[in-house]
Amino acid sequence: MSQFDVTVIGSGPGGYVAAIRCAQLGFKTAIIEKYPTMGGTCLNVGCIPSKALLDSSEHFENAAHQFANHGIIINEPVADISRMIARKDEVVEQTTKGIQFLMDKNKITVFEGVGSFESATQIKVTKNDGSSEILESKYTIIATGSKPSSLPFITVDKERIITSTEALKLKEIPKHMIVIGGGVIGLELGSVYKRLGAEVTVVEFMDKIIPTMDGALSKELNKVLRKQGMRFNLSTGVQSVERNGDTVKVTAKDKKGAEVVLEGDYVLVSVGRRPYTDGLALEKAGVELDERGRVKTNDHLQTNVSNIYAIGDVVAGAMLAHKASEEGVMVAEQLAGQKPHINYNLIPGVVYTWPEVAAVGKTEEQLKEEGVAYKAGNFPMRALGRSRASGDVDGFIKILADEKTDEVLGVHMIGARAADMIAAAVTAMEFRASAEDIARMSHAHPTFAEAIKEAALDATAKIAIHM
Repeated sequence: MSQFDVTVIGSGPGGYVAAIRCAQLGFKTAIIEKYPTMGGTCLNVGCIPSKALLDSSEHFENAAHQFANHGIIINEPVADISRMIARKDEVVEQTTKGIQFLMDKNKITVFEGVGSFESATQIKVTKNDGSSEILESKYTIIATGSKPSSLPFITVDKERIITSTEALKLKEIPKHMIVIGGGVIGLELGSVYKRLGAEVTVVEFMDKIIPTMDGALSKELNKVLRKQGMRFNLSTGVQSVERNGDTVKVTAKDKKGAEVVLEGDYVLVSVGRRPYTDGLALEKAGVELDERGRVKTNDHLQTNVSNIYAIGDVVAGAMLAHKASEEGVMVAEQLAGQKPHINYNLIPGVVYTWPEVAAVGKTEEQLKEEGVAYKAGNFPMRALGRSRASGDVDGFIKILADEKTDEVLGVHMIGARAADMIAAAVTAMEFRASAEDIARMSHAHPTFAEAIKEAALDATAKIAIHM
């Protein structure tokens, strides 16, 4: 029987990072992954492949509609979806092989198979050929992630009625893709195929898209995506999804009770994700789940069984790759006797449409609900010289600060490179900067980041220079 100090079940951004940090700290570490490639959902059928397709489709969009504005005249471009998918696969292969390299570099033992508990300290690895072996582990970290959710009355056939996994490997550009769910995943994949020429209609039960983010971001993104040609049916609940050959019919009701019928050749079901604990045999170890099927943990990510921890999408909190990675590091360092921390309020969220959307901290709606006195500073991207130079004039940056102390409580942005710029806001808030602190820092000109300084000036004393 192989013996380890720490065994990690799952090799996604939470699992592989946890394993690396454990190995760095001197633990004899194993990682179990049931698929032939490492990296979990994020690297194989999530973050990385979706961004590869988003970038490819953005290049096509620019060639078709923006190059002429820059004096670049080309023949009408043609989208080769098979080559785009092949390139996406190449990016995924390179990235997952990089994780395997990191396992070898850090002397982490990799087991391919399904990991399941035999007891609190014994884990069975069942391989694809049916054989199995038992590992003895002092500590175990559950990092099995999540799977796409559906609605109980929808049959996902993975051909015409699909999830995000299938949307990443279509063999054709849809004529009309109906997206059920106006959250991050649906809008990103909807954007991919809208740019390539598909009609895209989003059906969202709530009264706004990206409903968990600041209302101003939702309103602006809705406006921008509509301008790009995407259609929205908000406050609309889906009643049924029926396939007839290559046609799929979605029947829904709007907030007034009126029937809405949509027909397309593909329906993307994008209504969130659920924690994945299938096959773990948690009952044999005595690990408890909560009412939503998530592994129950305390503030240290420790389950009710003291030597078993859980991280990432399988526990409570935002289902984000970078959140999972931070949790993996935290558990490893705790096992080594260190005192790490995670400020969950400062885990940024990003939507990789174009323009990008990014946010950290409290939304304006949350501050109102909590009765916090605040002030807001806004600055439109259109007012920046850098934005006009690149043609990326949509969007704005909003900074929310405490009315009395001026401490930054939230930063919300939509615009070019927002996904990268949000890190500056996270840094400032981690060190409890005031809006005035940011306003007094020199920002390079001309850059998109100047909008952060201007929004901070507006929040501090309504003295934005360029507005």
